[in-house]
Amino acid sequence: MATAFFYGILIHPKILKRVLDNDASHLRICPAILKNYTRFQVKFADYPAIVPSERSEALLGRELTPDESSVRGTLVTGLTSTDIAFLDVFEGNEYIRSQVLVHPLGPFTPVPATSDSEEEGEETEDSLPVPAGISPLRRSAGEAAQTVPAQSYVWCVEEDSRLDSKLWSYEEFLRKNAWKWIDEDPESEAEKDYAEVDKIRERRREQMVRSR
Repeated sequence: MATAFFYGILIHPKILKRVLDNDASHLRICPAILKNYTRFQVKFADYPAIVPSERSEALLGRELTPDESSVRGTLVTGLTSTDIAFLDVFEGNEYIRSQVLVHPLGPFTPVPATSDSEEEGEETEDSLPVPAGISPLRRSAGEAAQTVPAQSYVWCVEEDSRLDSKLWSYEEFLRKNAWKWIDEDPESEAEKDYAEVDKIRERRREQMVRSR
């Protein structure tokens, strides 16, 4: 079983379940923070990318604030090899799955069921599985924050021109763009991204049938 850190649209339970094609009942989740990375908006896309802070400073032309060099997200454990295979396809060739160290900010709990408000993209900040700030990491002198190894999808495109200098916000995604990914519109751009995963899923099913 694998553990992954999600920082973009896969924070949303319904989107994660759609990609995995299951109810995620085998997974456990907790809010977490990844240090020394920055989360940028990808141009002409609803989703973000994370890059190491050193590259972020070069992109912005200045030193980063503490919030800019920390990425809030969710830590998910219990992912199967099939889950990871579907996630790899969904993320595409713009990202590489990398090992990172993540700071969990609470106990692991079941992935929440999708409510009516979530389906409409109307979650409030208090209902999100994402911490609102990085204050939980501020420890007394000599006390180290716990870290957990996890896999995360890091931007691997060399051209910085693909990234907007604006930092990506999950709350803004919920307000403006989440509906595209949860409304199951076959003509939407989101469905085209889902379709790549569905193709792989269908091939696996055909292979299983032939092997019987």
